[in-house]
Amino acid sequence: MTHQDHQDYRDRQDPYRLGTPRATPTAPGDGPDAVSRGDVLRTLLWTVVVLSAVANMALSFTGAAAPLHLASGVVTVLAAGTLVVRGLRGRR
Repeated sequence: MTHQDHQDYRDRQDPYRLGTPRATPTAPGDGPDAVSRGDVLRTLLWTVVVLSAVANMALSFTGAAAPLHLASGVVTVLAAGTLVVRGLRGRR
């Protein structure tokens, strides 16, 4: 086994290896820098979690009505729960 053979084998086996992929993209948006729908959804969910948690905290400081607290809390819990479910499903 030559050094190059060993390097090729290691590149195929290690999905966390840093470097440029050797396969060429088949479509214009399929390159290594393409953003997937899952990435966009995860970013939006994290944004919703942070914004709704900040809104809930601001409502607490201002002494707003309980239904507003509940609404922002429910949004936070739903977004965080969706992130957890997606994360657990992604491990399979």
